[in-house]
Amino acid sequence: MVLIALILALLGLVLGSFVNALVWRLHQQELAIENSQLPHQADLSILHGRSMCPGCGHRLSARDLVPVFSWLALRGHCRYCSMRISLQYPLVELLTAIIFGVSYYFWPGGLDSGGLILLAAWLAASVGLLALLIYDARWMLLPSKIIYPTLAVATAGRLTYLIAYEPDKTQAVFRWLAALVLCSGMFWLLFMISRGRLIGYGDVRLGLVTGTLLASPSRSFLMLFLASTLGLVFALPGVFKGRKNLSSQLPFGPFLIVATGLVVFVGDRVINWYTNLFSG
Repeated sequence: MVLIALILALLGLVLGSFVNALVWRLHQQELAIENSQLPHQADLSILHGRSMCPGCGHRLSARDLVPVFSWLALRGHCRYCSMRISLQYPLVELLTAIIFGVSYYFWPGGLDSGGLILLAAWLAASVGLLALLIYDARWMLLPSKIIYPTLAVATAGRLTYLIAYEPDKTQAVFRWLAALVLCSGMFWLLFMISRGRLIGYGDVRLGLVTGTLLASPSRSFLMLFLASTLGLVFALPGVFKGRKNLSSQLPFGPFLIVATGLVVFVGDRVINWYTNLFSG
């Protein structure tokens, strides 16, 4: 079990490097479109583009692309132009590795055939969720080009599990739809009422992903509570210091994503504890 967790952690390192490249290339594409420039498809393609230094544009060799270790060997600077490379790159690679290894080792509900399907869907979706977290935190935007593939992966995993392993399919579908109403429908209502002033439409689309991964109204409600609490805790220091007020814009996507991860792993325990607390 430990060996498989280590192998998945190594895979996570590689996919963490992909997350960094995905976020940078997609943002460069958006900037080019905003400035009415046609992006260079060969260089900025998500699947086929070659890795390059964000500063000098030099194409990176294999020795420059070893996750974490290349950054350490180069002391956080480009080999070719000496530009400082953001600490984001090794941190994202390490975080993805931790998510992959820990997810396997502590996966709730066991690792039978059905559990493995849900784990695989979670791991694949977590790559997209991590990219969305970084993109929203930096530029306050949740790109559809990341959300929809992530939603497709999460939906494929949920449907496969539902069809092959769910004993009460009707009840499972009802719980899934209820989760979508809570995670996405509530944000859609806020978006429509406020005309986009209180919340962005990206959060509405992200709710489809989180609702599918959680597939339970109780888990979804807990996720929204945790996300709101995390957002409030994050915002209050700035309010007290006078740098922000409660109407200041704050990217909510990262809190939704972190809360979703917490609920995936400990949500059922928290819900059971709360239920037993009031049931005597």
